[in-house]
Amino acid sequence: MGILSWILFGLIAGALAKWIMPGEDPGGWIVTILIGIAGAFLGGFIGTMIGLGDVTGFDFRSLLLAIGGALLLLFAYRKFAAR
Repeated sequence: MGILSWILFGLIAGALAKWIMPGEDPGGWIVTILIGIAGAFLGGFIGTMIGLGDVTGFDFRSLLLAIGGALLLLFAYRKFAAR
C-alpha cells in the first residue's frame, strides 16, 4: 500500500479506536487521528512480526491490525500524556 493509503487507513483506524475507547484525550481528535495513522503502521509491523502475513490492502484483517495498533498507542498516550 502507498503512503496515502496508509494515512487514510490510519484515519479510519484512529476514528474507530476513539469510538472503541472513548474518553477525554489531552490532544483531541487531531492527535487521535495521528495516533491512528501511527497505529496502522504499528499494527502492520506487529502483524508481520508475529506471522499474520503482510498487510497488502484494505481488508478486514488489515483493519483489525490497524485498530489494534491504534488502541495500543492510544492507551499508551493516555497513560503518559495525562501526567
